[in-house]
Amino acid sequence: MKFMEPLHEKAHNMWLGTIEMLPLLFIAAIVLFLTWCVSAVLTHLLRQSFKRSNMRPSLRDLFITLTKVTLWTIGVLLAVTVIFPSLTPAKLLTVLGLGSVAVGLAFKDIFENFFAGILIMLRKPMRINDYIECEGISGRVEKITVRETYLREVDDQLIVVPNSFLFKNPVYVLTDLAIRRFDLVVGVAYGEDVNKAREVIIGALENIEEIDQDRGIEVYAREFNASSLDFTVRWWSKSDPLSMHVSRDRVVTAIKYGLDNAGIEIPFPYRTLTFKEPLSLTSREEDSTN
Repeated sequence: MKFMEPLHEKAHNMWLGTIEMLPLLFIAAIVLFLTWCVSAVLTHLLRQSFKRSNMRPSLRDLFITLTKVTLWTIGVLLAVTVIFPSLTPAKLLTVLGLGSVAVGLAFKDIFENFFAGILIMLRKPMRINDYIECEGISGRVEKITVRETYLREVDDQLIVVPNSFLFKNPVYVLTDLAIRRFDLVVGVAYGEDVNKAREVIIGALENIEEIDQDRGIEVYAREFNASSLDFTVRWWSKSDPLSMHVSRDRVVTAIKYGLDNAGIEIPFPYRTLTFKEPLSLTSREEDSTN
């Protein structure tokens, strides 16, 4: 059984080494526990102080997240140096520097979304409850984290969008201002008086409450269409999607009633058919006799 002696000796040395490290492991656990306590207390204090400030919620979450990451990084490094006393801070930073390259390559997308989230929170392109559009995606900004943004569509579906997607592509913030302009194309028949049609359209919109009358109503002759002379109608209303639909409904309804009451035709598309040979026309009576 001599071959068992080296294994027994190695197991004995490992046991002794584990016993010797128990105090260090206990101290490292205390360090991590203190890190957790400091992080919890500091996070609570930050949340309480931010409640009394006018800072944006997304920016508050950013500062709290960065504070947690910093505290836990320091706590873990201290715990590692306690367990391995020979590992000096300089050596540890060297190992982290070499490891960060490999980690950065492996988790490129995660870090990309992380830094994009930080930049989005800092530069204030959008706020919570803003309605945005980006590359066919639209919705209300419900939450912004350091990795993704949560958008709530008008039908209450939730979209989780990576921050790098919003950072790289054009984002339309529809509710950046409380009031924005809307457009509508209205066509009248070619036989109608252009100036009269313009006056009727303006008059029909002057009493609509959903329109910001101080910004004015604009009506411009737009183009000669296939069967109508088109006008561009512009008005200002609240920028959220519901107000947009309500104001557009009021505008379309008022223009329709206004043009009808003034006897101005809103034409249907006309189509002219030509034939190579003349056509003979017969009445229904002739068809019945035949």
